[in-house]
Amino acid sequence: MISIAALAAVIVCSIIFGVTEVPFRIVWESFTHYNSSTEHLIIRTTRVPRALIAASVGACLAVAGAVMQIMTRNPIASPSTLGVNSGATFFIIMSSAWLGISGLQAFTWVALIGAAVSGGIVFFMGSIGRGGMTPIKITLTGASMTAFFASLTQGLMLTDGKMFDQVLVWLVGSVAGRGMDQLVAVWPYMGVGLLLALLLSRHLNVLAMGDDVAQGLGQSTAHIKLLAAVAVILLAGASVAVAGPIAFVGIIIPHIVRYLVGTDYRWILPYSAVFGALLLVGADLGSRYIAMPKEVPVGVMTAIIGVPFFVYIARKGRRT
Repeated sequence: MISIAALAAVIVCSIIFGVTEVPFRIVWESFTHYNSSTEHLIIRTTRVPRALIAASVGACLAVAGAVMQIMTRNPIASPSTLGVNSGATFFIIMSSAWLGISGLQAFTWVALIGAAVSGGIVFFMGSIGRGGMTPIKITLTGASMTAFFASLTQGLMLTDGKMFDQVLVWLVGSVAGRGMDQLVAVWPYMGVGLLLALLLSRHLNVLAMGDDVAQGLGQSTAHIKLLAAVAVILLAGASVAVAGPIAFVGIIIPHIVRYLVGTDYRWILPYSAVFGALLLVGADLGSRYIAMPKEVPVGVMTAIIGVPFFVYIARKGRRT
């Protein structure tokens, strides 16, 4: 089994490769012997922040997807499919259009509130009725809420053409044009979300046996699910605030990781973070070349990769 340390080394190398195509020596010198050259300036102010943001967002979305899949027992659960991302996006657009809110710190709080509201609605509506929460009910509810918030978002943008131009690229998910100050603003929320998810990994293993078994073993399933939901909200909300609603990372990565390391969430969550970071850094790198000399938003690249995978998982209907 590949060690976490080896995977961490791989992700560092991928980030360095995602920073720029010049030799590593020049990347290193841009920080140790900065000479104000155009090359060093681009590396320090553009490429490094972009690669770090892509890695951070990819890790957060992958871990959030893994946690959601075990909570809902739904193999296609993720922040993008259960309405969490779309709710966070709508609240950001609404706060900007109606309340005049601006600034990443304010947007982060708004995104967290939106993620909590939309996620709460999905879990509540997916749990009522006979049988409680089932994969099909939670999937249909999540799809409905995603479409609902997406329609509201589009309606708001159509009332203000200037806003439409400003947020169009952000809405499809992008890490271009972001700076270190934006990453620093959301990292506390990302860090708390990742730490909370990792601390819950043992409890998630028990929860995977079923609610009845978990309760029989003395676990308070309601408390564990509540803490897991808080972790998902922090991870998804912070990711949307800095990079927009990037889809499919939370679906693809947990399945790949389970195939590689098994079903132990003490391994699944850290590996998901590493592979999620690798996926988004690689997708961002590919987005620069797919339509050269222009580049496409990284959300388009993840959709190209994720849609076939999503169809495969949906057809196979494998339980997580």
